[in-house]
Amino acid sequence: MRCRHCSATVSLPFVDLGSAPHSNGYLSADALRQPEKWYPLRVLVCTECWLVQTDDFVDRAEIFLPDYAYFSSYSTTWLRHAERYVEAMTTRFELGTRSHVVEAASNDGYLLQYFRARGIPCLGIEPTASTAHAARAKGIEVVEEFFGVDLARRLVAEGRSADVAVANNVLAHVPDINDFVSGFTHLLKPDGIATFEFPHLLKLVEQNQFDTIYHEHFSYLSLTSVCRIFSRNGLSVFDVEQLPTHGGSLRVFAQRRDSGARVVGEAVARLLDIEDAAGMATPGFYTSFQENADRVKDDFLDFLIDAKRGGRRVAAYGAAAKGNTLMNYAGIRSDLIRFVVDRNPAKQGKFMPGSRIPIVDETRLRIEQPDFVVILPWNLRDEVMEQLYYLKAWGGAFVTAVSHLEVLA
Repeated sequence: MRCRHCSATVSLPFVDLGSAPHSNGYLSADALRQPEKWYPLRVLVCTECWLVQTDDFVDRAEIFLPDYAYFSSYSTTWLRHAERYVEAMTTRFELGTRSHVVEAASNDGYLLQYFRARGIPCLGIEPTASTAHAARAKGIEVVEEFFGVDLARRLVAEGRSADVAVANNVLAHVPDINDFVSGFTHLLKPDGIATFEFPHLLKLVEQNQFDTIYHEHFSYLSLTSVCRIFSRNGLSVFDVEQLPTHGGSLRVFAQRRDSGARVVGEAVARLLDIEDAAGMATPGFYTSFQENADRVKDDFLDFLIDAKRGGRRVAAYGAAAKGNTLMNYAGIRSDLIRFVVDRNPAKQGKFMPGSRIPIVDETRLRIEQPDFVVILPWNLRDEVMEQLYYLKAWGGAFVTAVSHLEVLA
């Protein structure tokens, strides 16, 4: 395997999660009668640029389908995060009616709606028809394509360069990371800035967040690797913030190397030092992750089997991609988790990929009153527990499996 950034030979193992279907490939009732594609799910580390990456088996066109079912706006936590981002960027970079904001992977308009409400011109770029349609319903213009150099050049030729370009939770999702990053170099105005948010590899390892590994994520990112990738593709990092989202994320601020004049902040050097001290540029940092992932899988499976033997009923909340990784790696089926509740109507009535557990609306919880509800999107634990406060009325308890098994009465 060759590194998707530097083309070096990649051989250092990080984790092998067996095989799985792609994690947002929710199944219709008709699809249950058909074979389901499973792909190896193996992650390796490049010891030249330290980019952690999935071994390629799935083309992005097979993952990001027209009926893509992940809609960002169903999480109130994420909407609040987006609104705070817009407020902060508008103030820091003095954005106004003459500014132009472009977001790659704009999904259902969860973020751009707040720029639009402030009268700031904006454009979304989103390849999936389902979410692009939802964004247009909010009055947001959307280009329905994958982002890269070619699209960036076309937008610039149309006079649509960006003062601010946004890439939230998409940098890990692109197979050609060089083309994607270089696209921002082309898209930005000479003094424009781009921000990228992504789960921090340091937190993923420290907190054993192996369930965030799935085929939709082609890369797992540190600031160390991102600085190298950006520099090679015409961007320079001038600031970084550590965020609590998705179990610990980074927000990286970048500018064009050829024209950006912003001074590099102290936060960049501090975080690079933290990563260096953790050993992220050494093979040893990555060697124990497999063992830790196996421990979580085994503990979760033991809990579910014990619950079944004890006659206790278990359901789950949140038909999240990370939940599919966990359940498929552990071999969980509907005999152990009866159903999964999700607020997104696009997922309701379908079945989880691999495990084929039915996805239902919230009324099913009140009817069946399970003893335990496993929160699959553990990063939204507080939001989910607040929403499902009524479980306590029948003595129900919440469960999370990552980074360790925890029962929350």
